[in-house]
Amino acid sequence: MKKSSFVAMILGTIGGILLAIGMCMTLLPEWNAFKPGVVMGCIGLVVLLIMVFVWRKMENKDPIKISPKTIGATLIGILGALLLGVGMCLTMVWSKMVIGIVIGVVGIVVLLSLIPFIKGLK
Repeated sequence: MKKSSFVAMILGTIGGILLAIGMCMTLLPEWNAFKPGVVMGCIGLVVLLIMVFVWRKMENKDPIKISPKTIGATLIGILGALLLGVGMCLTMVWSKMVIGIVIGVVGIVVLLSLIPFIKGLK
């Protein structure tokens, strides 16, 4: 395993755990830890962003260029993840099975559309 991959794995694990614990602290009212959960989740996001920059630097890759295509891909990814999450909530929390499945499948299709959007068709 390359050193850059190992560092990315360690930072990704730490950032992911901090983000997940922060989300649990924020979303579970029984824990009564909303504000500390937000802080911990933000720290997890910062660690994950640092991981991206450290990995790219160790791999001698160019910095990420912000272009309209990058912004579009990000917005498509956010939209797809939100649709998938709303579909899951409708199905599991509010017992709206049919509409939840339909919205979840639409979210999956939107996320799958990222592949040809980013890679292109040949």
